[in-house]
Amino acid sequence: MFGLKGSHDNKGRHAKSLSIDSAVKFDGAAFDNHSKPQSDRCPKLNRTLEEMTTAFQAKEKQLLADMDQMKEKFAKLLLGEDMSGGGKGVSSALALSNAITNLAASVFGEQSRLEPMTPERKLRWRKEIDWMLSVADHIVELVPSQQKGKDGSNMEIMVTKQRIDLHMNIPALRKLDAMLIDCLDNFKDQNEFYYLSKDASDSEKGKHKRKDDKWWLPTVKVPEDGLSDKSRKNLQSQKESVTQVLKAAMSINAQVLSEMEVPENYIEALPKNGRASLGDLVYRSITVEFFDPDQFLSSLDLSSEHKILDLKNRLEASIVIWKRKMTQKDGKSGWGSGISFEKRELFEERAETILHIIKHRFPGLPQSSLDISKIQYNRDVGQALLESYSRILESLAFTVLSRIEDVLQADNITQNPNPQPCKRNSLKDDSQPNSVSTSPRYDVETANAKTLSDLLTWAMDQNDYDDRVDSDDGSIDVEPSMQKLNVVTNTSKKSYLESLAGVRSPTERH
Repeated sequence: MFGLKGSHDNKGRHAKSLSIDSAVKFDGAAFDNHSKPQSDRCPKLNRTLEEMTTAFQAKEKQLLADMDQMKEKFAKLLLGEDMSGGGKGVSSALALSNAITNLAASVFGEQSRLEPMTPERKLRWRKEIDWMLSVADHIVELVPSQQKGKDGSNMEIMVTKQRIDLHMNIPALRKLDAMLIDCLDNFKDQNEFYYLSKDASDSEKGKHKRKDDKWWLPTVKVPEDGLSDKSRKNLQSQKESVTQVLKAAMSINAQVLSEMEVPENYIEALPKNGRASLGDLVYRSITVEFFDPDQFLSSLDLSSEHKILDLKNRLEASIVIWKRKMTQKDGKSGWGSGISFEKRELFEERAETILHIIKHRFPGLPQSSLDISKIQYNRDVGQALLESYSRILESLAFTVLSRIEDVLQADNITQNPNPQPCKRNSLKDDSQPNSVSTSPRYDVETANAKTLSDLLTWAMDQNDYDDRVDSDDGSIDVEPSMQKLNVVTNTSKKSYLESLAGVRSPTERH
């Protein structure tokens, strides 16, 4: 009995001991769980925090790299591209113009196909062009403003405001920039045409082989039965849109160049009279009593680009000479007035009319000597920004337009084995006359006085569309479906980016 009783007591004590040990273990486990951080108890949350930390560190690292790159670029601008620091660099305006030119060449120089830009190139372009254009935010002018005093009286004070030409034109140029990139993005999912490699054999290229001087560009291939109607309509729509961008960029570029001062170096190299600049034959043709610009151009040898550009240079030089004689700017006897003021003004109008026709008939001409000289010796940073930005947009628009025409031409060859040769990149509207009357005078000053934002009207009433079709005064025609620009301008140039090979100065544009 006593033995059994003892055994039962031991069993009770053993059970009690087990229950106490279990409780202690349970409380310890609970304590350990509460002591662990929440991230250890939730692996998914832990991974999320790690990813956020990694992303933040990568972003911070990228910002530091961008800051170092920005410091380097602006240091070069301050030094005027003279890394020795000896003060022998170019002006700030030319350095900024060169920087924008080089950026565009490195980003868009390989745009040989009708396809979207890579995300890396697009990001670089957006980032670095914003750096360059940020200079415009600090170019200001003083304007009058009203301020109310403590006694309630109004007084006029002068406040700073961004310069009007930059305030109006920079946003408009950014809009054109976005339109061009959007145009390239629209070809992301197309699958009807493709490009052959540069090393493709002549048998692969077949009748699509390029016969122009752009032999390095890839050959376009379309289906044997040609493009579909939908694809063809899309290409035509994109072509029209890019044409409007090209015209607008050309317009603002010509406007800014016209506002730049003629450099003294250019003036000193001019002859003292218009006859010496033009030559006897051209001078006599311009100064006749009854002048016909079409007949004048048909009488000259304009068989090569060199001859056309030479005529353009001589005409611009004569216009500068005649303007200086009419204003007697420098008072030198050599610039004296040999003929009447009225006749000299008439000759200048005729020369400008010929220039206007040449720029429309030969849209692939390079920049003239006067334009190159203006860019090189310009000291206005704001004008350098507008000129270089509009110039590279013009070049990109010309390149995109050429790639679209390559596809359309390949489609035309597929449908018509023996197509008639057609003129490419013609910027003349069907409603535009072939010649320009010399009376009244072509209003160059009025056209150039407009800012690009005056020409860009992105939200017009639909009732006004059919009324805005004037081709010479810089007005526009906006289609309601696209809200695009239709500025008829008087100049066009060969694509700068296609012919650029590491040249940094705008003077080597072509």
